[in-house]
Amino acid sequence: MKNFKTLLLIAVFTLGVAGIANAQKIGHINYQRVIDNMPETRALFVTLEKVGKSHQSDIEGLRKKMEAKYQKYSAEQATQTPETNKKRAEEVQLDNARYEQARQTAAQDMQTKQAEGLKPIVEKAEKAIQEVADAKGILYVFEENSLIVKKGEDLYEAVKAKLGLLKDRPKPTEQKK
Repeated sequence: MKNFKTLLLIAVFTLGVAGIANAQKIGHINYQRVIDNMPETRALFVTLEKVGKSHQSDIEGLRKKMEAKYQKYSAEQATQTPETNKKRAEEVQLDNARYEQARQTAAQDMQTKQAEGLKPIVEKAEKAIQEVADAKGILYVFEENSLIVKKGEDLYEAVKAKLGLLKDRPKPTEQKK
């Protein structure tokens, strides 16, 4: 009976220690802050800004040509035949359709370039977060902005060190000061 009590005590103690050892560590991180402060993200947005300006100048050129043609045709409308005016109206409509198509294509191109550029950045950030969590024995990492109570470990500084992140961007209210 004494051996049974000893075995039972050892079993309870072992289960208790195993339960403590399996306590789940939880961490949180401001994911967007990590992404925003990666040098790759800043470089991507500089590139996207250049591409956007290029698209904008192309679209602006189309708009100016279209407006000039419309004004010319409007001024000459009284001196032209109805057939010529009809052809010119169709030509202006085609130019307008090309202009609208160019705007849509530019917007789609910008979205595609942004998505393609962000994919490796996101993968790198996720890998770094995973590695930091593994090194710290953290099983779950939550997005900080969606938490009501933040009692887990904040992983931002560790991920920042791992990725060599740039200085945090100032918040919009800080930029105006």
